[in-house]
Amino acid sequence: MDTINTLFLLSGFLIALSVVASRISSMVGLPLLLIFLGLGMLAGEDGILGIQFDDYSLAFLIGHLALAMILLDGGLRTRLKTFRVGFRPALSLATLGVFVTSAIVGLFAMWIFDLTLAQGLLVGAIVGSTDAAAVFSMLSGRGVHLNERVSATLEIESGTNDPMAIFLTLLLVELLVGDIRGLGATAMFMLLQFGLALVIGVGGGWLSAKLLRWLDLAPGLYSLLALGLGFCVFGATSFLGGSGFLAIYLTGLMIGNQPGRHLNFILPVHDGLAWLSQIGLFLILGLLVSPSGLLEFALPATLVALVLIFVARPLAVLVTVKPFFRFRWREIGFISWVGLRGAVPIVLAIFPVIGGVENSALYFNVAFAVVLLSLLIQGGTLPLMARWTKVEVPVGVTPNNRGPLGILPENDYEMFVYKVDNQDLDDVPIRLLRFPSGAVISALFRQHAMLHPKGSTRLKLGDVICVIGRSEDLPALNRLFSGDAKLKRERAFFGTFTFDGDALMRDIASVYGLTLSPGESEMTLAEFVSLRVGGHPVVGDDVDWHGIHWVVSEMDGNKVTRVGLRLY
Repeated sequence: MDTINTLFLLSGFLIALSVVASRISSMVGLPLLLIFLGLGMLAGEDGILGIQFDDYSLAFLIGHLALAMILLDGGLRTRLKTFRVGFRPALSLATLGVFVTSAIVGLFAMWIFDLTLAQGLLVGAIVGSTDAAAVFSMLSGRGVHLNERVSATLEIESGTNDPMAIFLTLLLVELLVGDIRGLGATAMFMLLQFGLALVIGVGGGWLSAKLLRWLDLAPGLYSLLALGLGFCVFGATSFLGGSGFLAIYLTGLMIGNQPGRHLNFILPVHDGLAWLSQIGLFLILGLLVSPSGLLEFALPATLVALVLIFVARPLAVLVTVKPFFRFRWREIGFISWVGLRGAVPIVLAIFPVIGGVENSALYFNVAFAVVLLSLLIQGGTLPLMARWTKVEVPVGVTPNNRGPLGILPENDYEMFVYKVDNQDLDDVPIRLLRFPSGAVISALFRQHAMLHPKGSTRLKLGDVICVIGRSEDLPALNRLFSGDAKLKRERAFFGTFTFDGDALMRDIASVYGLTLSPGESEMTLAEFVSLRVGGHPVVGDDVDWHGIHWVVSEMDGNKVTRVGLRLY
């Protein structure tokens, strides 16, 4: 009984401390996952609490469980439309990129640690993949809003590159313990890792999404069913020889992109589950490492981490992305920098320990050191690098709150809540607002009192307005209620003037005295900008043309709807 009580006390204390410590992350700029790792180390055998934990099998199980929940949540929040700009480069990075990174790091590790080729390559394979937990956490939690091309590539890469890293790690472990399979069996293993994950993940996710939409459940049960179905897909795929991690990510992707009321109950719960998984996973991994043992490999492991960050990752991105896809050099630079390592390399480093590989402590401690330095160096400078490489775009105006009304099964009406911060709306009658035709004001709150709005009611700064509309009304509503501070940031980035994407280039050229080629005269501004950026434009893409800086400021799906203008 005392053991159980102690377990509850320590686990509750560490989780609560981790959550409270998140405030430190926002104040001092330390990556949150690094704080979780640090707390685990402080609680470990060489730390303040002196907790003895060396059960690698249990850590391996917890790692798989936590990573599965993190990847499921990541898939739920990834929109399929981002695949149009990020899937192909992300797939290249998730396969060839991991291979190139592992090879470069492996050759350096072989030299610095005086290892055999297979042993050195195993070090490279373990740290070769980026980590979904680190990438999702950093991109969503550091207040950095990247352009869609870059953010989609990084998110999809981190969610899909585990199969290649697992394949290389298992292959090299088998080689080192003398249990290597033939070439045909190796090729089949790799094919099964990706093929089964794709088929079962997409198929199981599609069926899960249909089931979740069809069933009428208590609100709290939708998230549990989604989690259970995701785990079923993970287990079935792994049992048949595929990558459970990729499969559960694809399952989340299919569920998250199936519209319906179930998502309103699933997403908030899974957000909490993902955070709990990250906290628990990094605390356990922090407990598992011994700082005294880590110091033994500190200097060479630091050199391995620096080679990974400054040589291997940039070269991998340069070789596998730049020649084949239309990325700008500053985007290549940022993607090269955000090759974040996290829990996956440490979990993979447990494979040699369980497999009985010689010098298994080396692999685990090197992986841990690489993760620490990656989170500290790359994660800690992420906002600075985003600004320096100019891949950050202003956060668009969004409602303070929004939620479906539950009237229709698809394309339901929603309630959007805005606070009036725009000086241009002060003392303006409601009837003069340029509202989307399908949206109406349902309530207006002033100084915590509800008013019944009429056409003659004049708005005041600080008013809270409840608007009923559909998601397609959001762009117009967001522009209408954009506050002055956000308007200034947007105008500084996109330009003072904006044009409709359907504006004809010949009309714009006549106004600004510009010369067009014969083929450009009949183009719309949206077609012109899309052509100049090489297709697949995203918000934030810019074109320099005849002393004018055109910046894509708004899109509807694949179509450019508004373009900002900045004069030099």
